[in-house]
Amino acid sequence: MLTSVPASAGAINAAAGPYVGSRKCAECHAEEYETFRKYSKKAGTWKHISTMAPKLTAEELRGCYACHSTGYGKGGFVDYQSTPHLADVGCETCHGPGAAHAESGDPAAIRRTPRHEDCLACHNESRVKAFNFKPLIHSGAH
Repeated sequence: MLTSVPASAGAINAAAGPYVGSRKCAECHAEEYETFRKYSKKAGTWKHISTMAPKLTAEELRGCYACHSTGYGKGGFVDYQSTPHLADVGCETCHGPGAAHAESGDPAAIRRTPRHEDCLACHNESRVKAFNFKPLIHSGAH
C-alpha cells in the first residue's frame, strides 16, 4: 500500500510560476529532452499510474501523483483530463516551474542544476529504499 504524501511533495516551488510541461522545454532544449525521454525511467510514469488507478483509492492516487507527475497541485498536474502535459515526471520536476523561463529565456528564471534535497521529497527512505542521487543524475535523467 502507498504511504500518504502531501500534495506538495512533488512540487518544488509552485509560487515561482506555473508549470509548462517538458514539450515546451524541448522547443529550446531538444537534445536534453530526447535524452531524458529515451533514458529516464520516470519519463513514462503516467502509463504505470493509469494501469493501477482503477484498483487504488483517491488517497492512494494522490500519493502516486505527488511523485509521479510534474508539480502536483497548484500550478502543476491536477488530473489527466485537465493537465495531460504534466502527467509524467518531467523536466520541471527537477528544474522547477518553467513558465517564467520559457517566456523570457532567462537562465536565472529556472533551476539549472537539480538539488539533492529536491529529489528527497520523493526519493527518501520511507518511499524508496535504495536511492542514489549521483548515478541517477548522470545516467539519463539528463
